[in-house]
Amino acid sequence: MLSKYKEKLNKAGELYIKIKAMPGACQTKIKRILSNENEEIFKIDIAGVPENGRANQELIRFLAAEFAVLKKNVKIVSGLASKIKIVKITDNL
Repeated sequence: MLSKYKEKLNKAGELYIKIKAMPGACQTKIKRILSNENEEIFKIDIAGVPENGRANQELIRFLAAEFAVLKKNVKIVSGLASKIKIVKITDNL
């Protein structure tokens, strides 16, 4: 599911993705990638509660593991307190 996004990251060195976070799930996983002609939105269940940044920390951990980068290379650039987030992932250079 993520292979084309991993290729984009490897080629460009960075990747911005839009996420609809669904905190409070039993397990962190990508449910689906919604797309229309203008954008793609990753719908992700997050096994963390939206209190004190726990869900955001879990999202960063999960994306770092999925894209095989360090956690410091995953930044939430927009939507820190929202379900809709923009995340920047940079390659481990």
